[in-house]
Amino acid sequence: MTRILIALTNHSDLGDTGKKTGFYVSEAAEPWKVFTDAGFEIDLVSPNGGKAPADGLDESDEIQQAFLAAFDLDNTAKPSDLKADDYDAIFYAGGHGTMWDFPAAADLAGLAANIYERGGVVAAVCHGPSALVELKLSDGSYLVDGKNVAGFTNEEEAAVGLTEVVPFLLADALKSKGAKHHPAANFTEQVVVDGRLVTGQNPQSAHRTASATLPLLK
Repeated sequence: MTRILIALTNHSDLGDTGKKTGFYVSEAAEPWKVFTDAGFEIDLVSPNGGKAPADGLDESDEIQQAFLAAFDLDNTAKPSDLKADDYDAIFYAGGHGTMWDFPAAADLAGLAANIYERGGVVAAVCHGPSALVELKLSDGSYLVDGKNVAGFTNEEEAAVGLTEVVPFLLADALKSKGAKHHPAANFTEQVVVDGRLVTGQNPQSAHRTASATLPLLK
């Protein structure tokens, strides 16, 4: 098995601001490049399947452009179409859209839990760890309980002016489920590895979150 799943949000509305959001392109494209360079095949999944709205595209970034060219973002797979046995890891890309649909995505959480429990890796970057807030293992425990994690910080949310827009603060939610959240300075690289759970703080951490995943893969 040499496949990795990258999970993207389906959610495109930035709260009630009238602005659009989605998955942050660099947070999917940079890991995609790391994984494909290492010989892994990549599939995309989203909570509902279908369209994954892109946000934060840097038109001049060749890796981002190559990622967008490699996939049909209007037709991502839904979790029920996939089997955990086919994947070595799942990587949750961030973007503010994830804050609305990742936590409640039960099918996606179940898929991730199955990947993890059969020896695979769960990784997430920036707002991608929102998927971990409600992710439970088969014994009913939260995956993050007692684990060291990174994720977009309260200070970073305040810095981008969205504290009152997002449905919850990610760092607080992770800590409420027993996680030990390790914040670094705003928008600096921060990656935390705890067993087969790998988390990164922000867009600046996307590449290293993916590269830190590689040694854990079978």
